[in-house]
Formats: sequence, C-alpha cells, structure tokens
Amino acid sequence: MPKAIRFYENGGPEVLRYEELDPGKPAPEEAQVRHTAIGVNFIDVYDRTGLYPGELPGGLGREAAGIVTALGRKVRGFRVGDRVAYVTPKSGAYCEVRNVSADRLVKVPKGVSDQEAAALMLKGLTAQYLLRRTYRVARGDSILVHAAAGGVGSFLCQWARSLGAKVIGKRTMGKWNAQELYDLGNGWAMKYTTMVFRSPSGALPDGKGLEPDVEVEADKATVAKANTIRDGAKRIAADAQLRVATTLLKLNR
Repeated sequence: MPKAIRFYENGGPEVLRYEELDPGKPAPEEAQVRHTAIGVNFIDVYDRTGLYPGELPGGLGREAAGIVTALGRKVRGFRVGDRVAYVTPKSGAYCEVRNVSADRLVKVPKGVSDQEAAALMLKGLTAQYLLRRTYRVARGDSILVHAAAGGVGSFLCQWARSLGAKVIGKRTMGKWNAQELYDLGNGWAMKYTTMVFRSPSGALPDGKGLEPDVEVEADKATVAKANTIRDGAKRIAADAQLRVATTLLKLNR
C-alpha cells in the first residue's frame, strides 16, 4: 500500500502522520503518478498550521515529479512510463502515489532531473508569470526584487539578469550576506533594516527611480518600499491565489 504524510488537525510538526493511503484508480481526466521527487515550500507550513485553511484530514505539498503509472480513459498526450512534473493548488504531494488532473502535468525533458523538475514548478512558474506576463521585462529595465535570496527571488534575479535588466536585490531574514545576492545576478544589494545599497564595486545605483539615502526602521519597511521608487513606477506582484510573498518592483528607467 502506498504511503503518505497526512494530518488530522492543524498544529506543529507533531500533528503529521506517516500512513497508508490508497489513491484508487485515476478518474477519467486524471493520471496516476508515482513520485520520485517532491517539492518543499514554505507554504506547506502555512497549510499545516491552518494559516491557509483547508479540508481535514489533509496533506502537504503542491509540486512533484515522477512516472506515470496509469491513465484515465479521457487522458490524451501522455503514456504510462512518461516522466512528468506538476504543480497544483490542492495540497497532497507528500506521498508515494497520487492521482493528478492531466491538465496539470508537463513532460520532463532530457537533461532535467526529477529533483530539479519538482523544485522549479511553483517557483519557476511564478517567476515566469511576473517577468514575462504581468510585465514583460526588457533589456535596460531596472528591477528591484524583494526577498531576493528566497526561492522565487533567486529565480527572478537570475532570469531578469539574463534578459538584460539591471537587478537590485533586497533581503532581510538570516545572516546579511551581499555576496549571495551578487552571485544571483544582482548588480546591487539592499538590506531591509537600513535601506542602504551596496554593489561589488562599492558604487550606488545612478539614482534613477531610487532614493539611496533613505534609512528606516525594520517595522517601517512598507514606507521604505514607497520611498525606493519614484512616481510612475510600476509595482507588480504574484496572483493572490498563488499566495506568494515575493514582490517584484519594476522601476522607471
């Protein structure tokens, strides 16, 4: 019998149970996937604690990769044995076998490992949504990325830099290490608690759309955000339904 991690009440890690869970046969429009890698995201903690309410008993995990082991009768475009990955708004990926709506599946190409595929679906698609759909970033754009050292932020920084954008990374939690942001493609780094900019050469941005002299307390970060961009700048964020905390700010050139 396949196993899964489940919980019957909200709370800390102690509420999690490792137990048998038979997914049954896939519905007509579903595919059954035997997981080989499962994505881990901070949103899983929110689901467990009840910050994001859900049905009980419940499971954890929104994304995974694996092998198709069975197909519903209406599924087209996939075969048993295909390597696939998915992300879904419904939690439950912390399991060995899962029935997934086929329209959520993508085939994993050669050269991409199962671990990479499972880890990039939620964060990578969020970055794509921001950089290529919400606002199509172009060469020469100045981009301020909040939570730049996080999962989505690390995608945003590297992707924006590859598109020719001038990237400014901003981080707060953990040990302040500007070099980590430079390694992600940021031309400049900013610390939330001081709002002071740094760059590998020690130079500050040219000031277009930025006020590098602004310094605020940590609990006034919202005001600080408003002061780091000038009038007319665009602020874009992930769809609220994705519940992604990382914010991307597009600054006027």
